Amino acid sequence: MGDFPESDALDTERLLGGKTDPAHTFPPVVYVPCAPAQTDQELTIDLRVTRDGRLALLVYSAMDRLIKHCGPAQPWTVMLTKDLEQARLATGFELILLDLDIPEELRRTGEEI
Repeated sequence: MGDFPESDALDTERLLGGKTDPAHTFPPVVYVPCAPAQTDQELTIDLRVTRDGRLALLVYSAMDRLIKHCGPAQPWTVMLTKDLEQARLATGFELILLDLDIPEELRRTGEEI
């Protein structure tokens, strides 16, 4: 897991509670980076730790942004924004980071398995 800034975080409680903020209009679907699959059937969302120790979910508003910010070897899945609360309950993430650039040295290379 990488060390990511806290300042790029969206207000997770407002987002998952369905409240809209004109400054942060969130897309109805997001592209979610995943850890490399251990089997053909399994993907695990890729959580990261922020500098202040909180667990964050990275999401991307478009496929081209995921590739640009995570690299072409990054496994991913698509999720409905309304399903992010279920993911939070299952994983315990505290923040959602939208369209965050992952430094080259922390990107997936396709050789992690």
